[in-house]
Amino acid sequence: MTEFDEYYSPVAWWLWLKPRAVNRSSQRIEPADRASKSSQRIERANARDRASRFPQADRADPKYRPNPMSYPVALALSPPRAAYLHIPFCRRRCFYCDFPISVVGEFKTFRDRPDQPPEPATGRNSAPIIEYLSALEREITLGADRAAADQPPLETVFFGGGTPSLLAPEQVDRILQLLDRRFGLAPQVEISMELDPGTFDRAWLAGFLAAGVNRISLGVQAFQAELLAACGRSHGVQDIEQAVALLQSAGVKNWSLDLISGLPNQSIDQWQASLDRAVACGPAHLSVYDLIIEPQTVFDRRYQPGDRPLPSDEQTAQMYRMASQTLQAAGFQHYEVSNYAQFGFQCRHNRTYWENRPYYGFGMGATSYLAGQRFGRPRTRAAYYDWLNNGAIEPPASPQSVPDRLAETLMLGLRLAEGLALEPLRQEFGTVWVDRVLQCLDRFAAEGWVVRSGDRLALAEPDGLLFSNSILAEIFSTLEQEP
Repeated sequence: MTEFDEYYSPVAWWLWLKPRAVNRSSQRIEPADRASKSSQRIERANARDRASRFPQADRADPKYRPNPMSYPVALALSPPRAAYLHIPFCRRRCFYCDFPISVVGEFKTFRDRPDQPPEPATGRNSAPIIEYLSALEREITLGADRAAADQPPLETVFFGGGTPSLLAPEQVDRILQLLDRRFGLAPQVEISMELDPGTFDRAWLAGFLAAGVNRISLGVQAFQAELLAACGRSHGVQDIEQAVALLQSAGVKNWSLDLISGLPNQSIDQWQASLDRAVACGPAHLSVYDLIIEPQTVFDRRYQPGDRPLPSDEQTAQMYRMASQTLQAAGFQHYEVSNYAQFGFQCRHNRTYWENRPYYGFGMGATSYLAGQRFGRPRTRAAYYDWLNNGAIEPPASPQSVPDRLAETLMLGLRLAEGLALEPLRQEFGTVWVDRVLQCLDRFAAEGWVVRSGDRLALAEPDGLLFSNSILAEIFSTLEQEP
């Protein structure tokens, strides 16, 4: 997924994440004289996010009611109930991608059997994938050996990548059986898996579902062939149509679709067409990200942010508002900066990150959050194997300051449309720090970007969420100053 020494991503430290893009408009309006430490934090936030009005009471989803304690440190110290597994293999690297992946190629050839035609590269015929899964299972076993005796069963599992759908169904089944034996899987466990169009067929999908996968995230990104080619994606529009048809024919209800806005040469009309086609596909969940040009990527070598053929800041802001309007009109709740869900279909695993709850991370580059400490694994397979062979030692814990813990809590909690309850924040971090934050947010409240409703603080829909990075930059700058 993303950089592993950065803050906010499913691989490193969260979310991960997807998301794979960020709202550039909110990134760029940060004042030029912002303290460097704040800028660094925002950059780390951008890596996690690739970025509401308060939900009306009668629309609030009881399945995901805000925790009354609003994610205090007590939750961070509780036993993990979520696990992220990083599957780093892809057939090619997309032009915007800076994630820790290993490219296995489109096809597997057989040097010892020259008469045998090439086969699509998968976990069944790729030696690197087979070797990696053996190491991943070793790490899961080590993690279980070190878990507390009263470890509760896992309530969410997420296979991210990379392209997890390159794994064979029996490999996914073996990993899930290992997790069940060593950690336990709750009866209503959510098991999510990222699938790319063109990497699975009917039998492959049936195998994933039989293994226990019950939530699919489909990496579409665009519905225009020229945009897919411009991104270096390995699939085409026909692959998307076939993938959606497979999900529908298999009766999969809980599935998500990913889109990216702000792509090179992407027009407003193309973006609206992608939104409309995404809704017509019938997913229960949509993730909508705005492209960010990551260092040392193909796009980084080709383009400069703000220059053609990339859309302008004004256009990307318009695209964000279009997504909010179109998807909410289609019945989706805009429940997080980049995420929309039909009633009852929010991603439970990703809420673990946004609610600052602990989780296990397994695999190359994956980040865990245990006992209030985050730890990212090495970003390459060789370094990851060395780390495992040397005992998978995690560094000693280093305590966080009160401002840092508060900044982290706000950065995560304010991503959710429901926001945060203030009284638990005062109890956890002190009235002085919380009131300073509220004071610095007054000018954003005057703009209509920040909303106070009773004891809750949230970002307004859509512009508070759109410009969230600027709001967070102001919060970080305030927290860097002595009270």
